[in-house]
Amino acid sequence: MRRWPVLLALLMAPGGALAADDGGEAPHSAAPRMDRPIANPLPQPATMDAPPPSAEAVDPARFGARPADAAYGAYQRGLYKTAYSLALERAKNGDPAAQVLVAEILSRGLGMPVDQAEAARWYARAAEQGAPEAQFQYALMLLDGRYVKKDEKGAYALLQAAAEAGNPLAQFNFAQLLVGQDPGEAGFVRAVPYYERAAATGLADAQYAMAQFYANGIGGKKKDDGAARRLLAQAARQNYDTAQLDLGQWMIDGRGGPRDLKGGFAWMKRAAEGGNVAAQNRLAKLYMGGIGIEPDIVTGAAWYIVARRAGLIDQQMEDFMRGLDEAQTRQALQKANRLKP
Repeated sequence: MRRWPVLLALLMAPGGALAADDGGEAPHSAAPRMDRPIANPLPQPATMDAPPPSAEAVDPARFGARPADAAYGAYQRGLYKTAYSLALERAKNGDPAAQVLVAEILSRGLGMPVDQAEAARWYARAAEQGAPEAQFQYALMLLDGRYVKKDEKGAYALLQAAAEAGNPLAQFNFAQLLVGQDPGEAGFVRAVPYYERAAATGLADAQYAMAQFYANGIGGKKKDDGAARRLLAQAARQNYDTAQLDLGQWMIDGRGGPRDLKGGFAWMKRAAEGGNVAAQNRLAKLYMGGIGIEPDIVTGAAWYIVARRAGLIDQQMEDFMRGLDEAQTRQALQKANRLKP
């Protein structure tokens, strides 16, 4: 899955980086800054690498404006081979919804071997007829250049068309592309409407991106910590771990709303249990300092051990670990081995 830089200028420009100071060092991390309000670059939301959708989660609008039919119904029930057979004839006859369905099945390998090259051919045919989902998926393939000839100009046009048609993933990715092409205030201003529209549909990646704009007062948005915190909460509730980390810290600091130590601890713990290494290190410090929880140096040490195993080194926590006695160190190691983030 291709990943795009988010708000590239903010991550690189002096004084504009986004990561909150964690006191630690992770591989390839930037130097920490105390005034960084938001944590990490955003990943591209899942597209072709996502698991097969459940029947309840499938939206027939993704395959075109036509009402559900037998092929879609079979797909919805998980009868992928039947869906493929039913859709293929219609796809050959030029039905864009059927073409998208065939491409979807082939690209994900649902009920048959993955065939990205053939999927690309069907996505291309549906994209030519204006199917937004096909435009989005084929644009990603053009950007990647593995199964089709790389074509950034063509991908740009298709992403924009899909975004204008209301595809949330296309809106987010097109905004990413705009920021990558123009990593400055002008690029942010152009990208914000697309991030905003995607965020309004509930896309967690876009909600987190908009939180960055409000937290930093960029992209034509006035600095508004309250709005940023609300957006962080929306993304956090969708299990977006970086938003959980940031929301937890903001609640502990009382930024953008009332101070809530227990609530902040709970969000930090959830992010840590989800595998966010920075959150694991922060959680260790919360246990160590008794912030939002009763002090527990053994559990704090255990969470730091988990983070350290993932490559994060924090000198403050290293000093703390050296202060543990032999029994505490042994208990922390045992507890760390039982933690399964």
